Amino acid sequence: MLEYGFMRNAIFAVLIITPLFGMLGTTIISRKMAFFSDALGHSALTGIAVGIVFGISDTNLSMVLFAAAFALLLNYISSRSGTSADTIISVFSSCSVAVGLAILSRGGNFSRYSSLLVGDILSISQREILYLLVLFVVTFVFYVVCFNRLSAAGIHRTLAASRQIPVSLLENLFAVVTALIVTLSIKWVGILIINALLILPAAASRNISENLREYHFFSVLFSVFSGITGLFVSYYINVATGPAIVIVASVLYFATYLYGRMNQR
Repeated sequence: MLEYGFMRNAIFAVLIITPLFGMLGTTIISRKMAFFSDALGHSALTGIAVGIVFGISDTNLSMVLFAAAFALLLNYISSRSGTSADTIISVFSSCSVAVGLAILSRGGNFSRYSSLLVGDILSISQREILYLLVLFVVTFVFYVVCFNRLSAAGIHRTLAASRQIPVSLLENLFAVVTALIVTLSIKWVGILIINALLILPAAASRNISENLREYHFFSVLFSVFSGITGLFVSYYINVATGPAIVIVASVLYFATYLYGRMNQR
């Protein structure tokens, strides 16, 4: 399998993408943002459509710009509206997806973008791997610098603000980082399942972790294990890589859930 260049590229990509998902997933679950990350994934279609309208040929650029603006707008409205956050996210997500589909399907051209629904990590190039590596470094630095204060803001927003923690700034930065990772990974992971790869490893980790350090460690470990195992399984049984990774992550979740329940007795 490793004799093929595309498989080596895919392995490198998985080793970069999955730790990012593991790191982000813990914070997304702790801050109850699962629906938020799902909305970001679905907004990718709208980002491509906006790029077409404004003549942006680079789909990655248009997706990233739209997702970042989408995330900041959701944060702004959620913090200033009396309506529940999940309702606002649902409204914006539904509207943006509908607009994106309407534009992309005009003239029967949506088939050109249908591959984004399931992704194809085997098509990743070395230049795109380099982009992901830069994103990994940026995300890692962000976590090292901001994680404690971001966690404090997630536990008690008002108390964190009273301790001179820039809560709004941190939340916006985290939203933009999440948008970058989600949109830049969609081409290889797929819109339909990218949120599962963010949530499942972290949820599995929470089933067996006894402290915050274990929570993050097992989340990254499960994410990397799911990615590598899913890639190998997809190669040998000839199925799409993204769904194979999600299936492995799902098995880990149910296994850790049962393990956690048994240890509680």
